[in-house]
Amino acid sequence: MLELKTRKTQIKLTPETGLTILDHALKANVDWGFSCTRGTCARCRCYVAEGRELLAEASEAEEDRLEPEELAQGYRLACQCVVKEVGTISVTHKPYF
Repeated sequence: MLELKTRKTQIKLTPETGLTILDHALKANVDWGFSCTRGTCARCRCYVAEGRELLAEASEAEEDRLEPEELAQGYRLACQCVVKEVGTISVTHKPYF
C-alpha cells in the first residue's frame, strides 16, 4: 500500500515498481506540487515516514539538491524517488514553501 498525503488530500493506492512517487501522485490525480521533474526545483520535496527501504537509493539530483541531513531524516524528491519493491510506503508532500 502506498499512502500519499498533501495538505488537502490523503489517498491509498497500490504501489507499482519502477514508478516515482510523483508518477503515482499524478496517476491518482493528486495535486502534488512540482515544476521540473528533473530534481532541480524541489517543489515535489516529500517526507517518507514509512517504507524507505522499498525505494531506490537517492539519485544524484537528490544528493545535489537536498542537504545530507534532509536525506538522512527521510526527505526525498518525489520526481526522483522510485519504488523498487511493493510494500507499505507512507509519503507526505513537504515543499519548502
